[in-house]
Amino acid sequence: MIETIFQRHELKYLITETQRRELEAAFAQTMAPDPYGESTVCNVYYDTPDYRLIRASLEKPVYKEKLRARSYGPASPEGESFLELKKKYNGIVYKRRIVLSPLQTEAYFRGNGSLPEGQISREIEYFRRFYGSLQPTLYLCYDRRGYFSPEQADLRVTFDRNIAWRQEGLSLTGPAGGHVLLRPDQSLMEIKVSDAIPFWLVSLLSRFSIRQTSYSKYGEAYKIILGRSREGGRNYV
Repeated sequence: MIETIFQRHELKYLITETQRRELEAAFAQTMAPDPYGESTVCNVYYDTPDYRLIRASLEKPVYKEKLRARSYGPASPEGESFLELKKKYNGIVYKRRIVLSPLQTEAYFRGNGSLPEGQISREIEYFRRFYGSLQPTLYLCYDRRGYFSPEQADLRVTFDRNIAWRQEGLSLTGPAGGHVLLRPDQSLMEIKVSDAIPFWLVSLLSRFSIRQTSYSKYGEAYKIILGRSREGGRNYV
């Protein structure tokens, strides 16, 4: 079984198309494009029927956690995907994931499948038992373009566009798409780094008037779901 562990700061910025182009042009001197090119990241989030996890996360506690399945592009039932446990404590993100096909993940949450042996599997199993009735609650996808620093191995910058969500078709094997979150001229930029942001990158952010923000894709989708429910439309919650 393949296990992966990440520990880093993840800083978010909502930027315009102009700001994105300016940054990417400047990156030609300092960053290298992700070798995989632009990809569509697909996610299925697991939560309780009353959205306990995302409601707690939106209260901005010192510690918060999420559980999701992820694939890069729509996956085949037995293709490669990941089951990820994501935690954040005091601004540091801890991501722990295992390789699991969509078929295996869906069987596990239906109660007729199990996880492979390993430390991360035991942590996911504890998480599931602690929260009880976890179920797929939201599908979320976006087109991602990434850059990494050849000089600073822990530095990565990503741009997410066409962020979309839906409450039906909650499987990584389905087509990408859904309700759009951002305007067409917006991107969500994330800076992922283990330590401090290098001075040259701080200077670029200042030059292009880019300021850090707090933004959760799942959280923003949930706010829309909650708003529609309160307006008496579809039963989103």
